[in-house]
Amino acid sequence: MSLFDAIIQGIIQGLTEFLPVSSSGHLSLYQHFTGNSGEAAGIYSILLHLGTLLAVFIAFRKEIIGMIVEFFRMLGEIFTGKFDRKNMNGSRRMIFLLVVSLLPLCFFYFLSDFYNSLAADSDIVVEGLCFLLTAALLIISGKCVKAGGRGADEMTWKDALGMGIMQGIAPLPGLSRSGSTISTGLILGVSREQAVSFSFIMGMPAVLAANVLEVPEALSGAVEINWAAALIGMAVALIVGLAAIKTVKMLVTNDKFTYFAWYLLALGAIVVALGIYEHAVGTIIRF
Repeated sequence: MSLFDAIIQGIIQGLTEFLPVSSSGHLSLYQHFTGNSGEAAGIYSILLHLGTLLAVFIAFRKEIIGMIVEFFRMLGEIFTGKFDRKNMNGSRRMIFLLVVSLLPLCFFYFLSDFYNSLAADSDIVVEGLCFLLTAALLIISGKCVKAGGRGADEMTWKDALGMGIMQGIAPLPGLSRSGSTISTGLILGVSREQAVSFSFIMGMPAVLAANVLEVPEALSGAVEINWAAALIGMAVALIVGLAAIKTVKMLVTNDKFTYFAWYLLALGAIVVALGIYEHAVGTIIRF
């Protein structure tokens, strides 16, 4: 990957990881049409996710640090026999909901090879269909969302589980993780602000686990990595990601989240049409 490719992919990752348009789908399209697909492209995609992971930590550092402190305080209470399940403050409740949301990943982990095969192949029809699915979720959530909604103190384990299941499905290329999980939260009755913050924080362990599990395995193969370009791409993804998080907060709060549905409907239709054309002529389009 060249320095130019690293910067472009960093911008794409930073914007689309948080905007409800699918980072994996857009990166896959860029890599497909520029001839950068394959195993190395998959490794770069994972590394770029580290940049946006840092962006989430910076943007929600107060909530995350509070949860970490509360976690160790809770461990201390357990070992000293002072733990009371009924005595839950906001941070402790968020820890419980976070654990519930991550349980579905134990099942979806066994589908990781399937997800990776879809992202690495040269068929973009799946990406197009998943763009359309994301658009449908955004439209449905826009119809279902009501004023108010359950905040951090009222959010239930069923809300967390529903968002967690959707996060397990989200690695499909073209299905937006942020768009699908936030939309699921809104459909279930979670407040706009809580749906956004919980969606982004919930994604951190999943992204971190993907890096821990997949990068060493990928690096064990004979794949040449331009680490200077990769690090620059990660830095770009971090900076752009911070701006995108602020944008998403504003859009969801002002009930303008569904605007992206029309973009995804158009993009999905175009990508499906191009994918069918490639199948028909037996040639991959390159730009």
